[in-house]
Amino acid sequence: MNLKIIVAIWIDADATPRSAIAIARELAASYGAMVTTVSSINHLRDEPNHITVDADPQAADMTIVNHINPNVPTVVVTQDYGLAALVLARGAAALSPNGLIFDAENIDRLLANRAISARMRRMPRSMRSKLRGPKARSAEDDARFRESLTHILKKLTDRHT
Repeated sequence: MNLKIIVAIWIDADATPRSAIAIARELAASYGAMVTTVSSINHLRDEPNHITVDADPQAADMTIVNHINPNVPTVVVTQDYGLAALVLARGAAALSPNGLIFDAENIDRLLANRAISARMRRMPRSMRSKLRGPKARSAEDDARFRESLTHILKKLTDRHT
């Protein structure tokens, strides 16, 4: 009996742009993957296969982590380096909506940079340089995301065929 392996794509939808979600759904259809989006009640989404969690800052992250099944190839889309680290520790792949593939080589550096940035934000304004917010999403971000997710899906499906 030949069972088809289904890849699970979990999306931290609190901060993932709609264009990245649309790309993930499109690619999922091509690879026989199942997409689930998760967001807090503060970011209600009208999406198929969506889970809404309470407003706790970690509720969406913990829902995603707790649904990772070691028997199902999984990729998680998130901008949260902490969630990416937890996902990698569980054996799943992790990807940012901008196409950055999180891995053992870069996650420690990203977490360290996040800690430094958090420390800088807590400093009095007079002691820190001006911090900039994220730049606007571009067509290049969508293209990078599509390319990276395609790469991960190919790798996951090739490994399980």
